[in-house]
Amino acid sequence: MSHLLMLLLLLGHVPPVDPLSCYICMFPTITPADCLFTQDCAKGQQCLSSMAIGTQGVFRVVLYEKGCAITSQCGLSGEKFASGLNFTYSNVCCETDLCNADSTSSRPRPPFFSPLLTLVLVLL
Repeated sequence: MSHLLMLLLLLGHVPPVDPLSCYICMFPTITPADCLFTQDCAKGQQCLSSMAIGTQGVFRVVLYEKGCAITSQCGLSGEKFASGLNFTYSNVCCETDLCNADSTSSRPRPPFFSPLLTLVLVLL
């Protein structure tokens, strides 16, 4: 009985674990620098950085997304067809606070697009 009481007292003094904090994008964006907001993730989630390259002929657009993700979304890559474009995407996750900041130098630089064109592509 005294061992159980001692265990309960010890468990009561364990400090709570702070949630993982990650950068997020409000919507897919053409530059990772637009993802300046942060969010606390749910227990068991990791920070996600995702990049999708869409092409149709010579037309090319690169979209970035950041946020919290369940582990089954981590390490995924593949292809999708959306808005008349063939997208190749890849997801990368990490497990420390704000680790999905990303260095834009390691990513391909997207061609210049007007914000209106990007909005149209995202909404289609």
